[in-house]
Amino acid sequence: MHPLQCVLQVQRSLGWGPLASVSWLSLRMCRAHSSLSSTTCSSPERQEDGARKDFSSRLAAGPTFQHFLKSASAPQEKLSSEVEDPPPYLTMDELLGRQRKVYLETYGCQMNVNDTEIAWSILQKSGYLRTSNLQEADVILLVTCSIREKAEQTIWNRLHQLKALKTRRPRSRVPLRIGILGCMAERLKEEILNREKMVDVLAGPDAYRDLPRLLAVAESGQQAANVLLSLDETYADVMPVQTNPSATSAFVSIMRGCDNMCSYCIVPFTRGRERSRPVASILEEVKKLSEQGLKEVTLLGQNVNSFRDNSEVQFNNAVSTNLSRGFTTNYKAKQGGLRFAHLLDQVSRVDPEMRIRFTSPHPKDFPDEVLQLIHERDNICKQIHLPAQSGSSRVLEAMRRGYSREAYVELVHHIRESIPGVSLSSDFIAGFCGETEEDHVQTVSLLREVQYNMGFLFAYSMRQLSKRSVTDLCGRNDGNLKVIFPDAEMEDVNNPGLRVRAQPGDYVLVKITSASSQTLRGHVLCRTTLKDSSENC
Repeated sequence: MHPLQCVLQVQRSLGWGPLASVSWLSLRMCRAHSSLSSTTCSSPERQEDGARKDFSSRLAAGPTFQHFLKSASAPQEKLSSEVEDPPPYLTMDELLGRQRKVYLETYGCQMNVNDTEIAWSILQKSGYLRTSNLQEADVILLVTCSIREKAEQTIWNRLHQLKALKTRRPRSRVPLRIGILGCMAERLKEEILNREKMVDVLAGPDAYRDLPRLLAVAESGQQAANVLLSLDETYADVMPVQTNPSATSAFVSIMRGCDNMCSYCIVPFTRGRERSRPVASILEEVKKLSEQGLKEVTLLGQNVNSFRDNSEVQFNNAVSTNLSRGFTTNYKAKQGGLRFAHLLDQVSRVDPEMRIRFTSPHPKDFPDEVLQLIHERDNICKQIHLPAQSGSSRVLEAMRRGYSREAYVELVHHIRESIPGVSLSSDFIAGFCGETEEDHVQTVSLLREVQYNMGFLFAYSMRQLSKRSVTDLCGRNDGNLKVIFPDAEMEDVNNPGLRVRAQPGDYVLVKITSASSQTLRGHVLCRTTLKDSSENC
């Protein structure tokens, strides 16, 4: 096990808040790289030892806890993606990219595409260069997704491919650094560093401002990570750099995180709580995109139509908007703030010839004023993504979606009455915990009833922070693998004819019907004993 050491840095120096100034490093002995000048006659081993000792001495002379507390009480300066002063254990030169080449790969949703543009904007200002050639890269960053298990497995497979590239790196070149960014870094944290020693940097969705420092620490031969979630980070002052110069459309992030806490969803744990960008900063970005000749903008957010700008005191007196009829929330009602209808109105006025879309919304946040605005404005696309997830009210309740099938269907009718000719799309999850054949039939019937223009259907993927159904039980087999099975009556082999339900401490035989990398699923056969089970298996 490598020792863990917490490094407290002065948030005043980079304009970060007190929480964002804490990051952890997994220290390990490996080849060090330093930007310090050295004589040509020095041996590589002596340079390496000198670089490590120099970094360690500066790290030891860094800020004390009292220094951190003192800085935390200082007035917060305006956030800036520009690096002003280095932390005490790094020099300014080490924070600069020195024209090292960065290769970025993006996996997952549109938010990750936008995150890639934000990360690159920050690195570009620190002196890094962008490359589309993997072989010439000095830094490889993967912007990752964690919504389903398959998405994470894709990254593990990619890391195995990159391991060979890192191993073959000529010693004459600077060491290749590999970083994991985004949701997978946030969800798995140190598991990535422990499982894949070749990963040098971890940065969660709220830590992209910290990338220059993390990469500088990695240059000393240590693994570096910042996976702290923020209550206010929106990157409002960071202008994303378009990765495709010839693009005619762009994504504009208007809010981050989600408060809905649907039982199947990992987003609140990887993206944090909801917070919205100030309207003024969004309009400024949209205006610049219009000036660049772009013809379409998509407003992005995990729960985009829950937008609420509370950045100024006077916004708290704004009139609250209502939820869609028949819908509820899993959280206490929020008051004040400029809502999505106000933002959509202002964005649509920037350029009448620029089409406006938004994704991904929640059905609960479609009040009449939003629907009326979509109907009235020619440049707001008459297309709404309306994630249903299931056609069964029983399953929807287990999912904590905040509505029934009947309320959802009523909303569909209301939308079509308000916006004639509207195009509807939806998301559906098949095989959710405890879902029966009848539940599935109801989902199929909803698809037929609504007749969506497009649908996105997914098999349920059990995640470590999502909840299994209350009708499921869980145990572990001899191999210490988690086994999930429905809570149902079964035969007791020691009492023929007796039907029982499993209780904590019982041994049961389960027939396995499916498996993931972390769990097994099946249906229960009978209650047994260890002796009887060994004879029967």
